Amino acid sequence: MRERAWVALWERLPVWVQARCGLTPRSLAALSVVLIVAVGFAVQHFWAGRPEPVRAPERVTGPAPPVRVASPGPSPVPVAGVSGAPGPSPSGGIVVDVSGKVRRPGIHRLPPGSRVADALAAAGGVRDGVDVTGLNRARVLMDGEQVVVGVPGAVPGGAAPVAGSGGSAGAGGAPVSLGSATVDQLDALPGVGPVLAQHIVDYRAQHGGFRSVDELREVNGIGDRRFEDLRPLVRP
Repeated sequence: MRERAWVALWERLPVWVQARCGLTPRSLAALSVVLIVAVGFAVQHFWAGRPEPVRAPERVTGPAPPVRVASPGPSPVPVAGVSGAPGPSPSGGIVVDVSGKVRRPGIHRLPPGSRVADALAAAGGVRDGVDVTGLNRARVLMDGEQVVVGVPGAVPGGAAPVAGSGGSAGAGGAPVSLGSATVDQLDALPGVGPVLAQHIVDYRAQHGGFRSVDELREVNGIGDRRFEDLRPLVRP
């Protein structure tokens, strides 16, 4: 039986195998071992490279964690139409002295960026019959400013009257306030006509007033010579 099986297996081998291995059992056994090892490596290679199923990630159904967003700090509120508005006092507001023909004259504390109209309202309003035609109630106030209403020729604390005074500065008179004078009062200054007076008022409205007399040089139409003539006659 063994011999028959060997003969049958040998007859089924390829011709090149029979030519190389001959008829010895040892050669046939060695060839069988090589084939078995090769088949084992092939099976291992294909098994390691087989596709494997990938598990999908689990779906999260709970609520998403809240996202904290840093809130921006409060930003300063600019005054519309005013460049370089005066800053508030250390207490967070401005303090003005309202005197003259108002119902409640005295010291009043106002929010930053307040105007002459706000100061008059804090003082109870203007008394009946007082002419406020020349009063610039839209002017932005500065901290420590004095507003004098309806007192002709009054110069309290070195300040020129704001409204209803009817007076103007000249030789031997009080200096005209660049921050509160009307066009007519500026027109009364020597060398200043109605056009230049309007330029001064326009500059004051655009820049929130005059910080110093030297700013008068920046007004259109005022040269060095005219500035030297006006400097002793005006104040901020």
